[in-house]
Amino acid sequence: MTAETATTVPTVRISRLMPAPREDVFAAWLDGEGMRHWMCPGDVKETDAEIDPRVGGRFRIVMHGAENDYEMTGEYVEIDAPRRLAFTWASHATAGGSLVIIEFHDRGEETELVLTHDRLPSAEIAEQHEAGWTSILEKLTARLAA
Repeated sequence: MTAETATTVPTVRISRLMPAPREDVFAAWLDGEGMRHWMCPGDVKETDAEIDPRVGGRFRIVMHGAENDYEMTGEYVEIDAPRRLAFTWASHATAGGSLVIIEFHDRGEETELVLTHDRLPSAEIAEQHEAGWTSILEKLTARLAA
C-alpha cells in the first residue's frame, strides 16, 4: 500500500463591494494611468504601469515603495468585459507562475469584485499577497467613491 500526499497550492481569494457600475470597475483594471493612484499596496505611494490590454498583451507595473521599487510583469490571458479578467503575475516573490482572475458581478448600483490569486509558491507568499491585494482594493474602492 502506498501513501499519497496531497499538494495544496496556496490561493488568495478576496471579495469586495465597489461603489461603481461593473463597467467602470472593470475599466479601472485596464487604465495604466489611473492605476498609478490605486495599485499601491502598503507604503507604496505611486505606481508606473505600462499595459497592452488585449489577450496576449503584456503589462509591466513598477510600485515605488519608501525604500525599494517592486516590479511585476504578466500577460493578459482573458479579457471578457465587463465580467472577467485574467492575467499571469510574475514578481520576485512569485517566480512567474501565478495567475490572477478577477470577476465582476452586478450588485445594483455597485459591483462585487472577486479576486483570486492562484498558484502562489508558499503559504507565506500567499499571506503577503493577500495583504497587498487587500490594500490595493481598499485604495481602488476609495478612488471609485471619489
